[in-house]
Amino acid sequence: MRETASPFGPSDQTGIAGQIAAYIGRTRRNRVSEPAREAAFRCILDLLGATGAGISDRATIAARSMALATMGAGNVPIWFSGRSGSTIGAAWANSAAASALDLDDGHRLARGHPGAAVIPTAFAIGHETGAALEQLIAAIVIGYEVGVTIAAARTTYGNTGTWSAYAVVATAAALRGTSVEVIEHALAIAGESAPNQLFASAPLQGPPPEGSDVKEGIPWSVVTGLVALGLAEAGHTGPRNILDSARHYRFPEELSLGSTPRICQTYFKLYACCRHVHAPLDALLGLIERHATDVEAIDRIEVETYGGALRISNKPDPTNLVDVQYSIPYCLALIALIGSQALLPISSRVLALDEVKKLASKVVLSLDHGLDARFPAETLARVTIVSGSTRFTSEPTAPQGEAAIPLSWSALEDKFRAATRMVATEAQQGQVLAAVNEARTGQPAELMACFEGLTFGEASER
Repeated sequence: MRETASPFGPSDQTGIAGQIAAYIGRTRRNRVSEPAREAAFRCILDLLGATGAGISDRATIAARSMALATMGAGNVPIWFSGRSGSTIGAAWANSAAASALDLDDGHRLARGHPGAAVIPTAFAIGHETGAALEQLIAAIVIGYEVGVTIAAARTTYGNTGTWSAYAVVATAAALRGTSVEVIEHALAIAGESAPNQLFASAPLQGPPPEGSDVKEGIPWSVVTGLVALGLAEAGHTGPRNILDSARHYRFPEELSLGSTPRICQTYFKLYACCRHVHAPLDALLGLIERHATDVEAIDRIEVETYGGALRISNKPDPTNLVDVQYSIPYCLALIALIGSQALLPISSRVLALDEVKKLASKVVLSLDHGLDARFPAETLARVTIVSGSTRFTSEPTAPQGEAAIPLSWSALEDKFRAATRMVATEAQQGQVLAAVNEARTGQPAELMACFEGLTFGEASER
């Protein structure tokens, strides 16, 4: 990897952006630790499942069409579609598919989803630069590190799109060998230009946002980050002191980037819905299984949880899939009446079900101050089922897939199969899983071939 020339003067590297740029510059050539490498492959496998599940979603099709029409031609694979595009177009389209169904990974400190921005960027830029496998893995680890660190330092909450452009710059710059001076400006341009998400990030200041395909703005943050890097490489400047603003960010005195890789604390989702919904789902399923509950006899479902879970829309009668993904009542009713397969993956068939709406209307949400005090380090819920004079109450429940109790590799493979079962044959699923496993042992060729040669569902016809 050859470092690109800088059109700027030297960096003093005393500001936060300078320190982050220096971290990228000194670590991108290093092989990552074995735990971080394993975590990166877990994230790759998980994101491929989310992408496959979302490949035929309406929002994905729209993004793919726009990428092909407006972002130029190229040979970078648009995963599982049989198509290819420019570097930026493929990264955009792949991010859109990965984040469409809210099945992508997340990070507790970031309160958001780094993988859907970082991994599509890494593979697109890796294809462009001909990066070796270990360079690709290092860039992914760097992207998670930078994105999560900046997200965790925000003084106010922002949806993923408000900070993931930083992660995109870090990932792409690591693979391109961009100079530290240019990286500083690219980070600054990305931070100042990122999707603002002013409405979606602060729903308490007005009506809850209508469910829409914009969601958290992750795909557009990929475009923003890649454009920001290109601009900086061409000599465009940004406000390099953006991360030094005490109004917007509060970093620790020592950044300690990479000392405990952020990617190793990633969580994975077993339901295609907002993470705030997962703890109530697991608590409810546990009660139904332990007490052999007759779902038809339920009079009320009480959910005690933390404030963040109460700030999503939580509509008991959603009219679109995005509203379903942000509704504790509807998702609880779905999983009680139909089973977990209704949310892995999710499809339009779960809309407008009268029996689900009826049960969803019996869900009562309330704030538990004890659980709220443990957020965002933990996302807990307590659920009570009321049937006549009988009450069954769960313990405070954490969602499955947390970093503290990680899913096994075989569980992630099972998730991949379940998530893609409607769009991929068993042979196609087996090909992807085998390719990822071979890449883990240092043989990436088959993984790249999967991206170029496999078509899921009807993606190639849209």
